[in-house]
Amino acid sequence: MFLIRLLSRLPFSALYLISDFSFLVAYHLIRYRRKLVHKNLTNSFPEKSPEEIRRIEKQFYRNLCDYAVETLKLLTISKEELGKRMRFENPEVLENFASQNQSIIFLASHHFNWEWSLVAACFAFPFSIDFVYQPVNNEFFDRILMLCRTRFGAYPIRREDVAREMVKRKNILRGVATVADQYPGYKKDKKFATRFLNQDTVFFLGTNSMATLSQYPAVYYALKKTRRGYYVGTPHVVGLPPYDKSGTIMLENYIREVEKTIREDPAGWLWSHKRWKKRHIKKSEP
Repeated sequence: MFLIRLLSRLPFSALYLISDFSFLVAYHLIRYRRKLVHKNLTNSFPEKSPEEIRRIEKQFYRNLCDYAVETLKLLTISKEELGKRMRFENPEVLENFASQNQSIIFLASHHFNWEWSLVAACFAFPFSIDFVYQPVNNEFFDRILMLCRTRFGAYPIRREDVAREMVKRKNILRGVATVADQYPGYKKDKKFATRFLNQDTVFFLGTNSMATLSQYPAVYYALKKTRRGYYVGTPHVVGLPPYDKSGTIMLENYIREVEKTIREDPAGWLWSHKRWKKRHIKKSEP
């Protein structure tokens, strides 16, 4: 861990040199998940030429390597530096909810750099921040991610504890953050089936259940990389209570906004994720 923290203290100029070298290794030498990325891109954008797909693919790998060193930097970056680099537009959207003592659900997608948006929200938003997480398989990397995410006070909630924690912490003014475009891979996961990026796709129905249980407004932040090391998040209100317990309008609105974000900046999404596993494609569950 000492070495990791030491690397984190390197200036961005040095970290981005590491990123450039990592890109050469990941893309050209070991060809990290190249077939999967190419398949995901071609299935999602059948209208794009092979040249366009290759261009998006290469830029995605550059963004992925930047994401890795930027996330490492979260171990030591100052609030001031992160606040300059991760900016949130239209703060009045959240200030309006906070002035009414109204907590929210803070939705993100796997658009770079979602880790920065979570950590910066801890001091940029007029709420405390809770976040829903699923531990990664590697214990060492899971520990690093947890240190990064909680550095400025975010409160972690394991995915299986969401319902209990939503009730337990209902009197705290907060934003409950979740990256809601993950693949719901367990049999016990309730799923919502839809068309997304020209493909049959399942989403966590539990995201919608969070809204109906809490009756919180849901705000999706569309992230965009404006230049290397700088991002902006734009809020979109995708759900307002009261919610019909049998309805899915909040989740549907979120899905459409995520697809719009990806189409506007296709190289900024996590294409190396095994998002479309066919064995769980089925009708929505109640």
